Amino acid sequence: MNTNAQILISDDDKTLCYLLKEELVNEGYSVDITFDGKFAIENIKKNFYDVLLLDLEMTEVHGEEVLDFVKDYSPATKVIILTGKTEIRTAINCIKNGAYDFLPKPYEFGQLIVVIQRALEHKRLAVTNEILTSKINRKAPNTIIGESKSIREVISLAERAAKSESNILLEGETGTGKELFAEFIHKSSNRSDKPFVAINCASLPDQLIESELFGYEKGAFTDAKNSKQGLVEIANGGTLFLDEIGEMSLSLQPKLLRFLENGEYRRIGGISNMTSNVRVIGATNKNLLEEAEHKKFRRDLLFRLNVITLTIPPLQERGNDILLLANYFLQRKSSVRNLKFLSKEAENALLNYSFPGNVRELEHIIERALIFSDKEHIEKRDLNLPSTNTGNFAETFIEDGKLLSMDEVEKIHIKKALEINEWNRETTASALGISQKTLYTKIKKYDIK
Repeated sequence: MNTNAQILISDDDKTLCYLLKEELVNEGYSVDITFDGKFAIENIKKNFYDVLLLDLEMTEVHGEEVLDFVKDYSPATKVIILTGKTEIRTAINCIKNGAYDFLPKPYEFGQLIVVIQRALEHKRLAVTNEILTSKINRKAPNTIIGESKSIREVISLAERAAKSESNILLEGETGTGKELFAEFIHKSSNRSDKPFVAINCASLPDQLIESELFGYEKGAFTDAKNSKQGLVEIANGGTLFLDEIGEMSLSLQPKLLRFLENGEYRRIGGISNMTSNVRVIGATNKNLLEEAEHKKFRRDLLFRLNVITLTIPPLQERGNDILLLANYFLQRKSSVRNLKFLSKEAENALLNYSFPGNVRELEHIIERALIFSDKEHIEKRDLNLPSTNTGNFAETFIEDGKLLSMDEVEKIHIKKALEINEWNRETTASALGISQKTLYTKIKKYDIK
């Protein structure tokens, strides 16, 4: 029994439709019925269906036309053709054109249920594969490492928050593991068997974020040669994680707000509203209340997001968790035959370092140390930690007897950070506590080379 699956029946035999709907509802499915292809198309524009049971011979719009529309508009919907014996050749052509399967009439209801269940499993595996493919290059650990009081408190709150259906806002500095906590909440929730889909709002231009979130129709813009499902559609029933949500433009925020209010959205270029049931987890390294006061973030959107707010502590405040995480990364990144350990001097150096880039910076430090180390133990010099000796603090802001402007100070600071991190923008952005998009903008602004 699958009480979450949405099924649409489209057949001009009204008696069959009603009987079939009753049987499927008894099996736990949610079912809508239409009696012609044109109404099937209208329903698909407005709602998301997992499976379409489609008759071929209908009065106004033929089943093949409906199949072509579904393949283009809602490719995740599995189409099962219900056909008479004289239409077998046409049904086979439909399989070649994207239908999942066909059943000749008359058919046994038990046989139909088996085909529906196979179609739903095929759809689930396809969605899972798409999500896993997007995660191939992710480096975050799959468990939350830490025994400090501060992190255990947040984990406890996250476990309790996961059981609710409320939207959640994760606050914390860059690199503290907000996406890891989002995944932890998803896996601890009642939605754990549904998709977890993530998007970084700081890494994409506004129009691309909108098309990724809500999808687009064929012809909506120059390169839109086919319709595309948005992430809110792919994540239906599961969790949508919006990382760096404080970077989302004011022009896009109202569309997200509308979706949070009633689950409705519209593809770019579309004219029909669609719905999706997702739980939204947002993450930010900014103070969104201050952003709202400065008109950089919508206050009503903030209140929709922060029904539950969790603050992830910076690594510097987590004490011995630094060594737990360092050893975890060492084991994960070392070869089995060449497992390395931290020397006492290296441990002390890590414990005394401020980690402006938090856990992500620690991971990069360990990865770099493994490359430079030629002994069994990782020594302090292998860590290559940035120097904390800045000399006379006041003098760094004076040149030729005059105070430097804020822009001049920022340019010097960013250039120094880039040099320390060998011009690696990802590592530099993490160390500075800003997004890569913001760092790129600053580099262009100050013409840093």
